[in-house]
Amino acid sequence: MSMERRDLFKLAGVAAAVAVVPAVVTTEAKAAAKTSGKSVVIIGGGWGGLTMAKEIKKQDKSVEVTVIEKKDIFMSCPVSNLYLGGLESMTLAQLTHDFYAPAQAHGYNFHQGEVTAIDRKAKTVTTTTGTVSYDILALSPGIAYDYEKQFPTWDAAKINAVAHACPAALMPGSEHLALKRQLDNMDDGNVIIVPPASGKFRCPPAPYERTAMVANYMKQEGIKGKVIVLDTRPGKFAKAKAFKEAWKDEFADIVDYRGESTVTDVDTAKSTITYKDAEGKSHTEAYQVCSLMPINKCSPITTMAGIKTNGAGFAAMEGYTFRSASDKNVYVIGDAVGHAIPPSGQTAIWGAKRAAGQVVAQLNGKKNDPVAGLPEKAANVCYSMVNGAPEEAIMVTHEFHADPSGKLKGKGAVPKPKDGNGKFRSQGVGKALHEWYNGSIREMFS
Repeated sequence: MSMERRDLFKLAGVAAAVAVVPAVVTTEAKAAAKTSGKSVVIIGGGWGGLTMAKEIKKQDKSVEVTVIEKKDIFMSCPVSNLYLGGLESMTLAQLTHDFYAPAQAHGYNFHQGEVTAIDRKAKTVTTTTGTVSYDILALSPGIAYDYEKQFPTWDAAKINAVAHACPAALMPGSEHLALKRQLDNMDDGNVIIVPPASGKFRCPPAPYERTAMVANYMKQEGIKGKVIVLDTRPGKFAKAKAFKEAWKDEFADIVDYRGESTVTDVDTAKSTITYKDAEGKSHTEAYQVCSLMPINKCSPITTMAGIKTNGAGFAAMEGYTFRSASDKNVYVIGDAVGHAIPPSGQTAIWGAKRAAGQVVAQLNGKKNDPVAGLPEKAANVCYSMVNGAPEEAIMVTHEFHADPSGKLKGKGAVPKPKDGNGKFRSQGVGKALHEWYNGSIREMFS
C-alpha cells in the first residue's frame, strides 16, 4: 500500500474517532440518598458491567441500576488486534461506542466518574463527581499493570517512559491508538511483542493473535522486518498449536518466536530491548515498534473495596457464586473474579448473566442455585484472527463446571473446523468471529 493511501487511512481513523465522541455531557451524581431497597451499583462499564446492568433490568425492572465508569467512551479490547493488523473489516468506529445509548435503551443509569472511595459499612461509592448509595455493589473493574513486580529495579519515571514507548494495549483506549499510530508510521525494521511474564492475564490468546495480526500488517504493507516474540513460556500458551501452524504457513519469514526469554531492560531513547535467553545469555534487539505487556494484576478497586482477595488481588468468591467471600452484598465479575475460568469477553458476558440472576434473587428474597445449568458446554467461545488475506481465524471452546475444589473451572478444547481442510484455521471461523462480536455489541448497546 502506498504511503499516500496509508495516510488516507490514518485520516479516516481520526475522523472515526471524532465521530464517536458523545456530545452529551454527563450530569454530576447527586449526594448519596437513601436507596429504594433494590439498588445496584456496578463499578466498571466494560463487557461484564454493561451486560450485568442490562440483564438485571431485564429480569426485574424495579431494580435501580447505576453503572459507574471513569471513561467517557467504550472501546472494545476483544477484536482490537484486527484493527492493529490493518484489516479493513475492523475499523475504530466499530470498536468504539457511547455509554448513553444502552443506558437509555435498557433503563439503567450511567454515571461517569472515577471511584475514589468505597464504604461497605455505609454502602456508598464516592467518585470524582459525587456519591452513590447501594444495596448491592458489583465490581467489574478489570485489570491493572504490575510493572513494579516484573521490573523491581525500575523507578516510576522509567516505568512511565516504557509504558508510553511500548504500549501494552491490554486496556482499551489510548494505548491501542498509540500502538496503531506507531505501526502506521514505522519504517522497515522489527516489531517486538512481549507477552505478560507470568500469572493470570487478560485474554491469554491476545499476545499471539497480535503477533499474527502485526505480521499480517507488515506483509500487507510490504514492510521488511520481523515480529519478534519475547516470551517467558517455552512455546506453551493458549491455542499454541493453532497459532504456530498459522505462523508457519502464512508468516514463516516474519514471525520469530523466542520462548524462555526474560526481558531485563528497555532503552526507550535508543529503541532497544534487552533480554536473557534460557541459558542466561543477554541479547539486545533494536525495534521500530514495541508492545510490552507486563504482568497483570487485578484493578485496585478490589483493594479499595476491602474485600478478601488472593495474592494477586483477584476476589475470593463464595463457593460457585459470583458473590464476595467476605461480603454478601458485594458481587465480582469479569477479569477480577477468583474463579479458575479464562478471562475473556465471552466469559465476562456469561459470568455477568449468572451474577445478575443471583443479585435479583437476593434482592427479592429468593434462592438461586449457583450450580444450575453446570457443567455448561461452550460457556466460553473465544476467537482469534490469524490471517488477513483471506481472513482466517482459530477458536477455543471451554466447558465450565463446578469443581470439587469449590470454584468454577473451565476445560478447553481447540477444534479443527470442517472447512479448514485439516487446519485449525478457516474462513468460516473468521466469519464466526465477526458474527460473535457484532452480536455481542448489539446485545450490549442496542
